[in-house]
Amino acid sequence: MNVEQIYTGCLAQGAYYITSNGEAAIIDPLREVEPYLSRLSKDGVKLKYIFETHFHADFVSGHVDLSRKTGAPIVYGPNATCEFECISASDGQEFKIGDITIKVLHTPGHTMESTTFLLKDETGKDHCIFSGDTLFLGDVGRPDLAQKAAHMTQDELAGLLYDSLNNKIMPLADDVIVYPAHGAGSACGKNMMKETVDTLGNQKKVNYALNQPDKESFVKAVTEGLLPPPAYFGLNVAMNKKGYESFDTVLNNGMRALSSDEFEAAAENTDALILDTRDNTIFYKGFIPQSVNIGLGGDFAPWVGALIVDVKQAILLVTDEGNEEEAVTRLSRVGFDNILGHLKGGFKAWLDSGKEADVVDRITAEQFENEFRPGKDMVLDIRRESEYAAEHIENAYNRPLAYINDWIKDVNPKQHFFLHCAGGYRSMMAASILQARGYRNFTEIAGGFGAITNTNIPRTDFVCQTKVMPA
Repeated sequence: MNVEQIYTGCLAQGAYYITSNGEAAIIDPLREVEPYLSRLSKDGVKLKYIFETHFHADFVSGHVDLSRKTGAPIVYGPNATCEFECISASDGQEFKIGDITIKVLHTPGHTMESTTFLLKDETGKDHCIFSGDTLFLGDVGRPDLAQKAAHMTQDELAGLLYDSLNNKIMPLADDVIVYPAHGAGSACGKNMMKETVDTLGNQKKVNYALNQPDKESFVKAVTEGLLPPPAYFGLNVAMNKKGYESFDTVLNNGMRALSSDEFEAAAENTDALILDTRDNTIFYKGFIPQSVNIGLGGDFAPWVGALIVDVKQAILLVTDEGNEEEAVTRLSRVGFDNILGHLKGGFKAWLDSGKEADVVDRITAEQFENEFRPGKDMVLDIRRESEYAAEHIENAYNRPLAYINDWIKDVNPKQHFFLHCAGGYRSMMAASILQARGYRNFTEIAGGFGAITNTNIPRTDFVCQTKVMPA
C-alpha cells in the first residue's frame, strides 16, 4: 500500500494518489490529469476509482477528464447529484482497491454531500482518513457555502458539522492519520495550520473546533469571524457538478500564439480582458494599456478568481516567454477556460512593434517618506483586515484588495492617494485595475508595508474607528 499527498501550494490543496496490489485510487484530483496518467503508467497500475470528498468551490477538479480518459468511475458521498455519470455512495459503503478498503463516512456540514473517506489497510485496521473540507488541521470546513443549496442557515449547517465530527470522526483511534483537502492559505477555512498531515489524536488536542464543550459553543466558534467567500466559488461548484470543457481543448486554445497585430485586433474586437502575469517589479515599467496584472509568482489562481470572478470572461494572456502553459493550467484550475491565446514574444514583441504602452507611477518607500504629508495625504492600505489591525500607517484607510470591485466606486478620481500592500504583489494588481477603469491620480509604493517599516513614517498598532473614504 502506498499513500501519496500531492500538494499544490497556489491553491493550498491536497490531492491523494493511493496504490495497492496493481490498483489505484485518486482523491480530489486537480484539473490537469496528464501527471496522474503518467504516474499510473509508470507504476503499472490501473485506476479503479476517482473519489471526490464534495463539490469543491475553490477549484475545478479533474474528475471528469480523468474518468473520461481512464474509464474509472467517479465516487461521491450521499446526496450528490451530478450531470455526468457518477456513483453517489451510501453511508458506510466500502470500495476495494487491491488489498485495501475505502469506507464512506458521510460527514455533512460543510456541504450536504461532504464525505470523509476512511482507508483500512491490508489487515482491516483503520489507517487514515481523507477528510476533505470536513476536518482541516487546526480547523474545520466553513459552514456558510452551501446555505442556499441546502435551504439551511449557516448555524444549522454548523450544527450538522458538529454531529458529523463527533459521531463519525472523533470515535476513530488517535493514531489514524488525517489527510485534509486544504492547508493554510485556503479560503475554505479560517484557522488552518501550516502542516498538511497530522494524526487525529493530535488534532483532538490542538484543534479549537474539536475542543468545544457543546454544540452551541461549536456553532459560535466556527461561524465567528468568517469573511465573505470569494465570488467565484459558486461558479466552480457549478462546473464540478455539471462538467466542463476538456482541459486539452483549453490548453490548445491558450497556447495559440498571437502576433502583436493579431493580439491587438482580438483585444479590440472582443470583450477579452488582457491579463499580464509578469512580476510586478517588471510590469509597472511598461505594459499594454488596460492590462490587469496578476503575477504568476504568487497566489495567482485564487486572485484571478477573486478579482475577475466571471469564469466565462474571455482572456488574452501576456506572460514571460515559456510561462504560457503554466498560466493556462493555473487559470483552468479555477475554471477560467475562455482563453483566446497569448502574445507571441511577450511584451517585448509589443514594444518592438511600436505599439502604445502604459506605466504605473511607482515610488520607493524612501521617496514616499520624503513626499508624504501626515494628516494631509490619503493612503489606501489594501492588505487584509488582520494585517491592517496588527500595524498600519496612521490614518490610512483599509480597503482590502479582495473587495476592490466593491470599494473602487468610492474612490475620488480627483484626489491623489498613495497605495500599498505588504510587499508590492497585491498593490500592483490594484494599481492595474484602477488604471484599467480610468483612475490615474495615485502613487503605488514599491515593497509595500515591509519597506515602509524601515522609514520614519508614523505607524500605529491599534485599529482606529472604521474610516469612511472621503468623496
